[in-house]
Amino acid sequence: MMNISTTRIAALLHLKPPLFPNFSFFQGPRRFLSFPRLQEQCNGVRRGFAKNMSLSLDSYDLSVENKTGVVLPATDAYAAEAVEALKAGKVIAVPTDTLYGFACDACSLEAVNRIYEIKGRRHTSPLAICVGDVSDMDRYAVIDHLPHGLLDSLLPGPVTVVLRRGESSVLERSLNPGFDSIGVRVPDCNFIRVIARGSGTALALTSANLSGQSSSVSIKDFENLWEHCAFVYDGGVLPSGPAGSTVVDLTTPNQYKILRPGSAKEETVAILEKHFLVEAETT
Repeated sequence: MMNISTTRIAALLHLKPPLFPNFSFFQGPRRFLSFPRLQEQCNGVRRGFAKNMSLSLDSYDLSVENKTGVVLPATDAYAAEAVEALKAGKVIAVPTDTLYGFACDACSLEAVNRIYEIKGRRHTSPLAICVGDVSDMDRYAVIDHLPHGLLDSLLPGPVTVVLRRGESSVLERSLNPGFDSIGVRVPDCNFIRVIARGSGTALALTSANLSGQSSSVSIKDFENLWEHCAFVYDGGVLPSGPAGSTVVDLTTPNQYKILRPGSAKEETVAILEKHFLVEAETT
């Protein structure tokens, strides 16, 4: 294990050495430094949830990508590293308002293929994209058929909106070939929205786990996959549970279809019906 002085840690975390009254150390397969008072980044219905932010001291060297990857706190102070990694075609692991996910530049075919390799996922399974703001969505999908204010009522939040890509979409056709629709997320999580804005493009986003295995609500849940990421951003244990986002198909005017109940089905349906959308008949 490498030795990191309290002065070095303080410099990295913008804290005053040498006193660390709010930190606690514990032993395990790796030694972690816990940050119980870091400001929670994922807001919305989960405001007030106390985070348990953890960093691996074994891998905490900003200049080295060792076999466990580099673990950093999911705070704005470390967003620049994430943006640079994305622009370089790397894959990173990030918290959202539902689960931990793997993210990369959605317009980088090499990076997208890397995500499929990491997950062991078939290319016939499409990836969703994440953007920083609702106002970015029309660059990637068709939204002019939707009632005014609907997207702003649903998002940011734990919802994936499936929309038609359309001819004007700036997404590469190599992303989800054969699909004329795209799932779009605007998570209610400040960190991933900051890096999406900073990257200047959409992020391909999928759950941080091997395909077919349980979803991850903490970074330890996918520790075996850290080595494939340029950075792993720790947002503590996420409160939503393993249900993931609610997926709703809005490709047909005036109709909706719930494709996955997820963690916010009731709230999502209430908003859709408030905007006079009706559930599509099942065939």
